Amino acid sequence: MLPAPLATAFRFGFFPVVFFGAIAVGWTLMEHGVSPMIATGAVVFPCALIIGLSEKVQPKFASWGVPQGDWPADLTHTFLSTIVPPEIIRALTIGALTGASIWLTERIGMPLWPSGSPIWLQLPLAMVISEFGSYWAHRLMHEHDALWRLHAVHHSAPRLYWLNAGRFHPLDTALQYIGQSVPLVLLGASPEVLALFALWTAVHGMFQHANLDIRLGPLNWVFSMAELHRWHHSTLIAEGNTNYGANTCFWDIVFQTRFLPEREPPEEIGIAALPHFPKGYFAHLASPFRWEALQQEAGPDGNGGAERAGPG
Repeated sequence: MLPAPLATAFRFGFFPVVFFGAIAVGWTLMEHGVSPMIATGAVVFPCALIIGLSEKVQPKFASWGVPQGDWPADLTHTFLSTIVPPEIIRALTIGALTGASIWLTERIGMPLWPSGSPIWLQLPLAMVISEFGSYWAHRLMHEHDALWRLHAVHHSAPRLYWLNAGRFHPLDTALQYIGQSVPLVLLGASPEVLALFALWTAVHGMFQHANLDIRLGPLNWVFSMAELHRWHHSTLIAEGNTNYGANTCFWDIVFQTRFLPEREPPEEIGIAALPHFPKGYFAHLASPFRWEALQQEAGPDGNGGAERAGPG
């Protein structure tokens, strides 16, 4: 742990310095001719290293720093479940969506996206628009049994740390990516805006799940960051069915699902009715399709409400 003065500086300064610095570096690289994909990767990987190492220095909970046989699956999810589905969707749909965007622009007679505006206006606009689709995709996964079976993989995490930001079933990733990205492409957002959107999502996601003792203060009314998201992983349904925003809490505020009480977040997380959720990557992929078996394996710790068990 850091000495008190440094701990305070870290607590309030680490996120804004790293996050806004990452966005600034990514945009600067693209302004100097670096391709959006390379610029994004050149920023995300150093940020992952910085955040991961910082968890060792100033953790929120010591228990979350202890591996529980989860990191091999989380690492595999990060590369195969989080990166591959969006790339496949992009390859299959980008041509048709771009064509539809051009058609819409011609029909309306004016650009649908404010491409001439400064990037510091375009990027927040992209976040608000994209978050509407992902907010409802995420919320519906908590409210409908069939979708919850997909999303349960993410909530089965026994602890929060930077790497389980990628712990999603690939079908979960696909649904949320479609909700986020399709509107932006249809409206004609540029490749640079889409790349900065991806950069924001990646860095914010790692911070959102990181085991870091950080505070955002008033920024908790802008970002759906760790202080809010830890409540989303509560084993209590009333607490877990809140804070659906992936990057901002704008729609949580609009639809009154933002939740940040004045007490410490739960250290114990996971799915209360499925305490023995499988840990392996391929078992995660199969879990939605063998849900009844998982309920039976839960034994006396499970219950009839495991279809949407904590959070439901």
